[in-house]
Amino acid sequence: MTGQPLATEEFAVFGTTAVLIVTDAGALPEARRIADAELAAVDAACSRFRPDSELSRLNAAGGRPRPVSDLFATLIGTALRAADLTGGAVDPTCGRALLAAGYDRDFGALRAGEHTGDNHNADNGSGRPVPVPGWRGIRLDRRAGVARLDPGVLIDLGATAKAWAADRCAARIAAVLGCGVLVSLGGDIAVAGSAPSGGWPIRVTDDHAAGASAPGQSIAIVSGGLATSSTTVRSWNAGGQRMHHIIDPATGRPARSRWRTVSVTAATCADANIASTAAIVKSDQAPAWLESLRLPARLVAADGTVRLTAGWPSPTA
Repeated sequence: MTGQPLATEEFAVFGTTAVLIVTDAGALPEARRIADAELAAVDAACSRFRPDSELSRLNAAGGRPRPVSDLFATLIGTALRAADLTGGAVDPTCGRALLAAGYDRDFGALRAGEHTGDNHNADNGSGRPVPVPGWRGIRLDRRAGVARLDPGVLIDLGATAKAWAADRCAARIAAVLGCGVLVSLGGDIAVAGSAPSGGWPIRVTDDHAAGASAPGQSIAIVSGGLATSSTTVRSWNAGGQRMHHIIDPATGRPARSRWRTVSVTAATCADANIASTAAIVKSDQAPAWLESLRLPARLVAADGTVRLTAGWPSPTA
């Protein structure tokens, strides 16, 4: 650290709010340029809401093989790893189920009630459950730089790509600029470089955009990442039902979970988000699963009851 005060910038990205904090105020403009470039590349690779993205083109290929960039292959590989680690609880082949739930546009537009005109589908917003085909229907050949989806499969990388991007931005900024950095993308938080004295302070709540007075807990991290998954924030009405963005692959519906919010810390933000999303889907089995992996977590039930696992700090009085 240089001893200079932390410098912070907030900006909109991926239909949510990004927060960039560096320990060297003079590094902030270049840090923002690095973050913008990395995030633009991720958006071009895997946005479900851009018809020109690699993901949209793969989804539209009708089972035919498509060339994929190294970045897109890495993002697909991260999603497949998530499915494998969670026993399929986090499954990237939930694209049709998300369309049926009404999540057919950028969440900022969805929240505002705007329609993009893209992604027309008979199941859009129907509220009917749509089977999740299963992650083994994704065929990725990284050596050849080619991917193919089994017929009927539509993929969505929302459960992993944003957290991976936070890790990527933080690591890149720290490596290039030599400062400590925190990157938060909609509450998916990655840190890299030297942390401030006492660590990076984080307020853990249901909604990352809530103020300091919102119910929650203040903690600090010095490395790795923290992610929060919630059924209360990214939610909307479709087909006369309340929906959210975390699909249970077993039902094809938004997960009906004991937990409204799960926060996890891990070695990376991507791993933290994989675990927090899986915990929502796993519901009653989540605490034991998180304990078995020695992942510190804070699980909040619908009635506000809090369960802590694997050394997550107890709240102070």
